[in-house]
Amino acid sequence: MIRSMTGYGRAQQVLDGRDITVEIKSVNHRFLEFTARVPRGCGYLEEKLKSDLQGKASRGKVEVGVQIQAVEAANTVVEVNQELAGAYVRALRDLGEQYHLTDDLSLSSISRFSEIFTVRRAPEDEEAVWEAVQAVTAEAAERFLRMRELEGSKLQDDLLDRLAQIERRVGLVEEQSPRTLAAYRERLASKIREVLEDRQIDEARILTEAAVFADRIAVDEETVRLRSHIAQFRGILEQGGAVGRKLDFLVQEINREANTIGSKAQDVEVAQLVVEIKSDIEKIREQIQNIE
Repeated sequence: MIRSMTGYGRAQQVLDGRDITVEIKSVNHRFLEFTARVPRGCGYLEEKLKSDLQGKASRGKVEVGVQIQAVEAANTVVEVNQELAGAYVRALRDLGEQYHLTDDLSLSSISRFSEIFTVRRAPEDEEAVWEAVQAVTAEAAERFLRMRELEGSKLQDDLLDRLAQIERRVGLVEEQSPRTLAAYRERLASKIREVLEDRQIDEARILTEAAVFADRIAVDEETVRLRSHIAQFRGILEQGGAVGRKLDFLVQEINREANTIGSKAQDVEVAQLVVEIKSDIEKIREQIQNIE
């Protein structure tokens, strides 16, 4: 199955006291370009994420966003500035003695001075954080790839329809070519009759001229190659995987054959069919720009 380069996947889990959300999205790009947005202090996750997702996409601009929120206080440390707390106690007692106030100092009264407390997070266990993020990333990646495959399936169906349309029109070109030659031969004979009036017509000359014309407008080789390219195109679609570059090359070959047929066209119907073929080719070219 082919895959689109456009995709999105999101997953959220609470693991080991952390609420972790991972979002993966991608858009078209000629090569694989990876960027990651991670919380401050978690820069070590970037390379791990890149390595973990490396095999899941071969082309596209892939962006991963990670959010981590602590939902438990297990990794929170409260530190007390003992010197500052002691200074507050001494200052309050001195104040009480100076103004003959009751010494009613208590733990609760001291705790009101928030500046004596420092709340910080304990150092994270990087490996534990990565294991949790990796588990959530796996779920997001599964949804991301599922969307790429779904979009790829839609693209494949449309491409197959357009290939069938091109093939049908190529068949009409092949049917029309002998008629074009017959019409030319008739026009040539009519003109010779006008020139020679009642004289006998040289059939050999008509046949020679017709043969030269037939060689000039012959598109047998082009239609055979075009059909061969279409068959290869279908085979690559069936093969699946990262086939965007192969299809891009092949559509150039299909377009080249269509151009040659157009340059040889000596018939209005054939010229119109070539215009329609090239229109389908252009739509195919646009679509494969989104194939991985």
